[in-house]
Amino acid sequence: MRSVGRPRGWKRGVLFVLAALVVVAALAAIYGVIFFKRDVPETYENVDDHFKYGSIGAEARAGVPYWIWLVLPDVFAEHLPDGDGEGYERMGFIYESEDRIRPIGTSLREKPIPLVGLNCAACHTAVVRDSPNAAPRIVLATAGHQFDIQEYFNFLFDCARDQRFDADTLIAAIRKVNPDFSGLDGLLYRHVVIPRMKKELLAREKELALLEDRPAFGPGRVDTFYAYKVEVGIHEDVADPVGTVDLPTIWNQRPRRGMFLHWDGNNDSFEERNLSATRGAGASESSIDHDSLKRVAEWLDDLEPPRVPRRFVDSSHAAAGRAIYQARCASCHSFGGDRVGKATPIDEIGTDPNRWQSFTRQLARELNQYGKGYPWQFTHFRKTAGYANMPLDGIWLRAPYLHNGSVPTLRDLLKPPDERPKIFYRGYDVYDYDDVGFVSSGEEAARVGFRYDTTIRGNGNGGHTYGTDLTGEQLEDLLEFLKTR
Repeated sequence: MRSVGRPRGWKRGVLFVLAALVVVAALAAIYGVIFFKRDVPETYENVDDHFKYGSIGAEARAGVPYWIWLVLPDVFAEHLPDGDGEGYERMGFIYESEDRIRPIGTSLREKPIPLVGLNCAACHTAVVRDSPNAAPRIVLATAGHQFDIQEYFNFLFDCARDQRFDADTLIAAIRKVNPDFSGLDGLLYRHVVIPRMKKELLAREKELALLEDRPAFGPGRVDTFYAYKVEVGIHEDVADPVGTVDLPTIWNQRPRRGMFLHWDGNNDSFEERNLSATRGAGASESSIDHDSLKRVAEWLDDLEPPRVPRRFVDSSHAAAGRAIYQARCASCHSFGGDRVGKATPIDEIGTDPNRWQSFTRQLARELNQYGKGYPWQFTHFRKTAGYANMPLDGIWLRAPYLHNGSVPTLRDLLKPPDERPKIFYRGYDVYDYDDVGFVSSGEEAARVGFRYDTTIRGNGNGGHTYGTDLTGEQLEDLLEFLKTR
């Protein structure tokens, strides 16, 4: 009788199973490598949409996992700042329509999971209304005078410090808005994504702790180079100069090429200016999306600033104001002017010196090390003698005025410094076409706006006394002409 044993071919079967397991393991490893190297931005065919929602690579250092970002305002509503609107609108983000889940200025990139980052439009988009009852219109490439970047990051920090910032709370909230959030996703978020996000946010809050003891930015402003100093190890004290400045307009860039850029004219390289802004938004040396950034830059080259609606311009006064402008302003503020794009010494311009003082020679040297080993390494940063003279194209939408946004309207700027408002409110979107600036006083401006106090360090509204000697009629003529720039 034949003994009972393993069926014929058993060795072949075992080898087949082992081979299959090896194949599965290899495929899993390949998938893992592919997954963790995944770097896929959301793209847009229309360049306007690309500016509003396209990635510039900022998700690398400042990206927030999309599904967590989406539920934070609901889970941690008590940490939202006061203000109009819901969720991220409270920080000045602009939602284009109800169909858009994300606001303008946010991008999406799978790296490897979907991350929300900031792009150029976050700081360079605004809403304008011609009256309290008028429909709002969105303006691209302008100064984002309503966006409060400090409030945005403070909200993220507050959420991370909350005891409820844990896997159970967040995954439950995510599954309410995304029932397809899988068990595998849950494991990844529970054990990797959520703990890592909490750790990174708390570390970033610690790095930026000094800002809490300094004057708040307020909407439309940022201490541009503070984060750079933290990164390169330049330690500051609470009493050191405050470098907070207004967000600039970025349209019509082609004629600006070759000028000294930034408020103090510390760099004349167009490319370095763009790359440093991308770094400020959260990109790293290796994550910058150069193709995306180039596409935005080329679009901005010839983007014309919006014009003041004709019904708000007195053409006869504007015609008379042209001669005053040519005689009193053009050399510093017209393309081709002798002093445009050049720095006026701080003793001559007389405006608040804090921003100028805060950018040091040491910082310039450190910035010129950024990108070392890359073909685009910075080499053009320098310390200047004062503040740069900027072209005035689209000046009506640059309010508030001066580098630190300390003067609410052009009418106020053309007054002697001691007659300019000491306290006003910024961030309200209704425009005052008579004074040429956003409405900055009154009940509604106070309700929705940020209280700006010019006596606070870095907020001074003195200096730039040019034009303060004009007669009443000359002032009206010049204001009407400036609306047409």
